[in-house]
Amino acid sequence: MRFGILGTGRITRRLVADLQTTPGVSVAVIGSRELERARWSCGQYGVANAVAGYENVIARDDVDAVYIALPPSLHGQWAIAAAVGGKHVLCEKPLATTLNEGAAIATACAQHRVRWLDATAWLHHERTEAMVRWVDEGRLGELRHLSASISFFEPFQDDEHRLNVQLGGGCLLDLGWYAVGSAILAAGPLRRVYANSLMREGVPIRTSAMLWFDNDVTATINCGYDTATRKWIEWAGTDAAIVCDDFSRPWPDRPARLWIHDRSGAVQSHQFEGSQEQRMIATLASDRDLSAYAKQALRTQAAVDAMIRSSQSERVETVACD
Repeated sequence: MRFGILGTGRITRRLVADLQTTPGVSVAVIGSRELERARWSCGQYGVANAVAGYENVIARDDVDAVYIALPPSLHGQWAIAAAVGGKHVLCEKPLATTLNEGAAIATACAQHRVRWLDATAWLHHERTEAMVRWVDEGRLGELRHLSASISFFEPFQDDEHRLNVQLGGGCLLDLGWYAVGSAILAAGPLRRVYANSLMREGVPIRTSAMLWFDNDVTATINCGYDTATRKWIEWAGTDAAIVCDDFSRPWPDRPARLWIHDRSGAVQSHQFEGSQEQRMIATLASDRDLSAYAKQALRTQAAVDAMIRSSQSERVETVACD
């Protein structure tokens, strides 16, 4: 699968190397609004072709798929354009800025028979697959409560899109995607949510939320840009709890890991290998069924929508998604 890259921001730098080192995958071209910027990016990663204009990436015959590394407000436009152009889609999270826009991406991809994933790489790690399997097998007993906290302290640069509400900025569409998505992965579709956000110039900087699922499962989440780096979750049941301190992206200097704490106080540690990004890319490039990932993405988009509404209304909001 030959990829064209839309965008040259910081997130692009993380994934290009993973694309280039995944078997059966290559990067054919990088596109930017400015040709010089595209050329600079190509020079950094040894990519042969630079073009100005995202539409010119999609139009190329040597591109089978696009990786969309643009601000969230542009995801819908260019994911749909790629689908119409017959290109498979790997779109940075959040999938879109609203559920309606996310559903339109899914519809366009289905209509034009192209594959798509949101680039939520942690969902593809062997560790995550083990966590879901243990829940399904009943190792935790009956699921009761889920917790997630993910944050970092303001590592912003000039023209940071995460601080621009018009570009889909704010912690909810960014870090909140991981936090609420982790709860949905364990418990299924969210039913109700109450969220409260600390705002700065119209942008949510820190959000805390209470979530309600079917079967009396609850969750609490916190995400933000004004707190030290955290990326931990706990999935707690009647018999045991899974604890992970780096669920969204393993710490670079240690193996991916988690702990199972049972109700007697015993603790088991587990470690896992492999690159979640390469597994994600390989999944898109394969013929594996992607419907579960699509459902997860749309449920997460619906949940973030409701959290934004609740932060504005200061009321409990229902979540409109199956």
